[in-house]
Amino acid sequence: MRVVQLIDSLEAGGAERMAVNYANALSKKITFSGLIATRKEGQLLDQISESVSYLCLNKKKKIDIQAIFKLRQYIVKNKIDIIHAHSSSFFIAVLVKLTLPKAKIIWHEHYGTRVKESRKENKVLFLFSLLFSSIFVVNYQLKNWSTKNLLCKKVVFIPNFTIDKKDNTQITNLKGKEGKRIVFLANLKEPKNHIAIIRAYEELKLYESEWSLHLIGKDYLNSYSEELKDFIKLNSLENHIHLYGERRDIKNILSQASIGVLASTQEGFPVTLLEYAMNDLGVVSTNVGFCSEIIQNEFNGLLFNPLNDFEIKCQLKKMIEDDFLRKKVSSNFKMSVIKNYSEEVVVEKLILEYKR
Repeated sequence: MRVVQLIDSLEAGGAERMAVNYANALSKKITFSGLIATRKEGQLLDQISESVSYLCLNKKKKIDIQAIFKLRQYIVKNKIDIIHAHSSSFFIAVLVKLTLPKAKIIWHEHYGTRVKESRKENKVLFLFSLLFSSIFVVNYQLKNWSTKNLLCKKVVFIPNFTIDKKDNTQITNLKGKEGKRIVFLANLKEPKNHIAIIRAYEELKLYESEWSLHLIGKDYLNSYSEELKDFIKLNSLENHIHLYGERRDIKNILSQASIGVLASTQEGFPVTLLEYAMNDLGVVSTNVGFCSEIIQNEFNGLLFNPLNDFEIKCQLKKMIEDDFLRKKVSSNFKMSVIKNYSEEVVVEKLILEYKR
């Protein structure tokens, strides 16, 4: 079996991380595993295994003839059976298929917000889906949406997975008191809803008991991050809430925290939650997307409605004040992730779907 993963960039987003994870995992299981970044590289470049065949197309515009033929040449040369296109990279995959009719495209949908959109807002996706062999989705809402709105009717749920890699990289030292750090791992953009957690932190006056909040993720230097910075400054929280930007040493960062939070108003299947679990954090999470399937409230984490400020405060307060609960849910979460969302379990399911 010869498969290539297609992704627009190698920046540190959820879909991008999964494309790299799939390519790396498959390189140990199948004859040929490739990874192509269609537009640009990013910080995930150094996480690609040496056993993965890698290429960047440097696509400059929507229809880039040079990039299309570069991809076509790669597929022909490496005798690719399946083009596994993640998120918006389906566009160039279909353009190549028009010149290589035998190529099979699997489109992998990670974008949780899609369920709020109409078919009319996704005209190109609707038309191009006629040429998909299969659609993989990361939660059941996306499965229902794809079945209802797209022309390819073979839609399969494939969960994301985590890698328990031995990474000893130590670059970032979190500020604040040990044992009292809350980490929020997500790029600073909609629909991640950072402001809800920052407000809850301030209203609960967590700084008075020496708890600190740490935001890890890309700052796009736009109105979204300006709102966060203005709130922090206005409430004199600069010594308690810290922004670090993009970081490579995520495992090292999470090892320094006690609680992990996620507050998105829309989600697909956040890899962040799996990373929190594998690093023994007590998790307080939004209940949208697949989050409420991964987490059972009060068993392996605490859930809240991201639009309910009172609920967010209650759940965060509960996790902070109850040490026994925190240890119980973090232990349960790690065990459930190892059992259900490990590399071995998910990649076995993936290969089975490829064969079908």
